[in-house]
Amino acid sequence: MTRLGVTRAGAPEDDFSKERARLLGLGYRIMGSLADAEDVVQEAWLRWSAADRDAIEKPAAWLTTVTTRLALDKLKSAHRRRETYVGPWLPEPVLTSPGPEEVAETAETLTLGFLAMLEQLDPVSRVVFLLTDVFGYSSNEVSDAVGKTPPACRQIASRARKKLHGAQPHRPSATDRAVADRLLAAIAGGDTEAAMALMSQDVVLVTDGGPNRHAARRPVVGPWRVNRFLANISKRVSPTVGIEAVTINGAAGFRLRDPAGEQDAAMAFDLTDGVVSAIWVVTNPEKLTRIDTPVILA
Repeated sequence: MTRLGVTRAGAPEDDFSKERARLLGLGYRIMGSLADAEDVVQEAWLRWSAADRDAIEKPAAWLTTVTTRLALDKLKSAHRRRETYVGPWLPEPVLTSPGPEEVAETAETLTLGFLAMLEQLDPVSRVVFLLTDVFGYSSNEVSDAVGKTPPACRQIASRARKKLHGAQPHRPSATDRAVADRLLAAIAGGDTEAAMALMSQDVVLVTDGGPNRHAARRPVVGPWRVNRFLANISKRVSPTVGIEAVTINGAAGFRLRDPAGEQDAAMAFDLTDGVVSAIWVVTNPEKLTRIDTPVILA
């Protein structure tokens, strides 16, 4: 995959604004939190504003290094907290808007499934893997960002790929929306046979409710169990809850909004060979505070 670059021409503010979507996307992929990513990018801007920009030959590289270091520090702290998190931990879901065509090839690395997969890696390995395999940086460039030697970065990237078993991120397609709509309609209508036909035999459903919301504390596996779980949930959904079809992290999904704020949720679907292979559900209210406004993440 390739990465974006900017020339030295133009105002310093232009250098930063051109890079902002990429920096925000980098921070979000590293930390799995849009709120934290925005904080990191804001801090990077403050450092950029205070820096001697005439001495910075490659603004994009400088900003990437600063953003990466800030995000890595936050991730290390968050990683320790996630070890005691109640139930499965999922990234903060975001409503995504289409970005520039030149960054479309990295869109699949924003999906909840891909980001959840990265939780298998320790913080440094996650950052090295993202910079190398997603953003296409060289070992020398990654070395500057994480404070490791280039050979060490190559070893870390290799071990990360092996740990992830060469898994490829799900690439959303135009047909995903129709399948997700049909599945939700079948479950709501009690059509078990139709619902199960739309799911793979090894479909998995992961829910993140945090410490205060009801959720499955372990992944739900198999079409029959997933259908039963969602059918039971649908029976308890208040008639005042609105369900809106949206794009969550680049994938087909739904947003559930309760006027009372008691049953808010975000759902995203991964599909493989035309059927649903994974469903990601976030009900933790702390992760739904920014779900109203679409964002562009490069």
